[in-house]
Amino acid sequence: MITLKNVVLRRGAKVILDSASVTLNPGENVGLVGRNGAGKSSLFAMLNGTLHEDGGEFSIPTQWRMAQVAQDMPETEQSATDYVIEGDVVLMAAQAEVTAAEESGDGDRMAHAYMELYDSGAHDSQARAQALILGLGFKVSELDNPVNSFSGGWRMRLQLARALMCPSDLLLLDEPTNHLDLDALVWLEAWLKRYQGTMLVISHDREFLDAVTDVTVHIESAKLTRYGGNYSKFEDLRSEQMALQQTAFSKQQDKIAHLQKFIARFKAKASKAKQAQSRVKALDRMEKIAPLLAEADFTFEFKEPANLPNPMLSMQNAYFGYPPPEGAPEGTPPTVIVQNVSKSVLAGQRIGILGANGQGKSTLVKTVARALAPIEGEMIEGKGLNIGYFAQQELDVLRPADNPLEHMIRLVKEVTAAGKMGNQPTREQDLRSFLGNFNFGGDMVKQAVGSMSGGEKARLVLCMIVWQRPNLLLLDEPTNHLDLATREALSMALNEFEGTVMLVSHDRALLRAVCDEFWMVSQGGVAPFDGDLDDYQKYLLDHAKRQREEARKAGGAAPAAKAAAPATAVEEKKPVPRDTPEQRKLDAQRRQQQAEATKPLRKEIEKIDVRMKALTTERDSLQALLATTTTAPAELAQTGKRLKAVEGEIDMLEERWLELTEQIETTAV
Repeated sequence: MITLKNVVLRRGAKVILDSASVTLNPGENVGLVGRNGAGKSSLFAMLNGTLHEDGGEFSIPTQWRMAQVAQDMPETEQSATDYVIEGDVVLMAAQAEVTAAEESGDGDRMAHAYMELYDSGAHDSQARAQALILGLGFKVSELDNPVNSFSGGWRMRLQLARALMCPSDLLLLDEPTNHLDLDALVWLEAWLKRYQGTMLVISHDREFLDAVTDVTVHIESAKLTRYGGNYSKFEDLRSEQMALQQTAFSKQQDKIAHLQKFIARFKAKASKAKQAQSRVKALDRMEKIAPLLAEADFTFEFKEPANLPNPMLSMQNAYFGYPPPEGAPEGTPPTVIVQNVSKSVLAGQRIGILGANGQGKSTLVKTVARALAPIEGEMIEGKGLNIGYFAQQELDVLRPADNPLEHMIRLVKEVTAAGKMGNQPTREQDLRSFLGNFNFGGDMVKQAVGSMSGGEKARLVLCMIVWQRPNLLLLDEPTNHLDLATREALSMALNEFEGTVMLVSHDRALLRAVCDEFWMVSQGGVAPFDGDLDDYQKYLLDHAKRQREEARKAGGAAPAAKAAAPATAVEEKKPVPRDTPEQRKLDAQRRQQQAEATKPLRKEIEKIDVRMKALTTERDSLQALLATTTTAPAELAQTGKRLKAVEGEIDMLEERWLELTEQIETTAV
């Protein structure tokens, strides 16, 4: 077991743990929760030996094997499959011993080495690695692609696959869902439920924690408190504890009354539709933990929109995508991601947008937000439409060199110039007070955005949106950098919002609490999804199962065990058509035809890979420059502008890369 007894842990002058004690038993799946900065990652660092306790007693079984996700960005030309296989350190050690035994010429040593190699799972290592890679959202055609050919988010998925590949008794996962879409997240949950060792998870995704943990450890005020049960159970228990503290509880009564009034109002509005019922359940939970929600140090609300046009927006035979890249030959066609969309967005709708990565969710949202122009068709906006847009990449709407106050002053000028000014506060002191409502007080109003954390940037974007009093909210993964308390504040604010919401998120708790209907973006189109998130989760698992079966039939991820293991007497009598000379000749001809048909596509992919590598290097250099406090303000502004352009080109090339690989897959089929 893992034991902490009166442990003191410091990072610099800050005390992370002060006489903290907790015991974690073998086989427990533990969720580690607490506000940002409470010390969750520091505790992980102590567990993996990076940090050492400054006092007290800490013990972990010496024989336990530990696995965790490496945080560095992998740089290698290895194939994705080989890179993940190397995560199995036991297998790598066994292979090294085989090599050493063969060089020694010692027959007994070689026999033992070969036995260890087989026991370590060499016979099915490729199948195990490829099952992990496919489960995390990669395509069969990408299994042998070099690691360096993938973008940063996909490389971090390979780091996760590599950690899962490693045999372990203790698995440490720090925000494992950050780079995953809903499809991969559902698969990861199913995998972790089967994990046999002890697991510690840091996550701000409540449904993920509920699904994979059975114990919760809360870090607060430099202490560790253990709760039996998942995150929802922890909320209930902690809420009960708070309710018993009458002095603190009495100060929260006004807030609680407001919450309960809002809950009652929205319950009355909820229809009997299946999607709306999940929202009623979310409101029930809010009512139960009202004391806990009221304790949060950050809450906000959207002001009532000045008007509500209906319909808000009408799309007629619209095609969404990206224009030809700058400098492309004349006549280069635009890249179409989503096509032939004819839908209306009505006042008061609350739409969740579902679909796998690369299908076009963000492209759809960017086009509605006017960040992209439709390639074809019409986008007819209702009179007085006022959009509040939360971009997945904060730099799409923020300037790294500017501070929060400068962002607000510029926003005032832009809204005034557009003639959309309502009753918003505009004096500098008013803007400072408004920023203070979003925890930007004191010196923070003059802090460069480029030096802020992801959560602080997200709060600034929310602040700017709320100030504009929008009637249509477009939110693309708004919770990526938000802690659980801020996610709850966002969920409450969205439920009170009187306008229309279009939401892309892998946070199922937020989708359940906010959305009454869902649109599915897939196979180049947009269609209603008739069901709730439980139905969608079942759809994803069924779809993943079909993909695995198809991959096995195609031989792309066929288990290597059959090739490595000796055949039985019965198997030796059975002819295997794929091994006949005639079949091999036919297979070779088919591969040659496919290679010729996809040659131009692969050439374009190679050019994209080269350009992506150069852009990624430039982006990393620009980000490092922005982090340098000695850089002049004018140079910072220019650097931020260039960084935004570079990231925009990377996004466009990634979309094109996905399209090309899908075309190659289609040709191969």
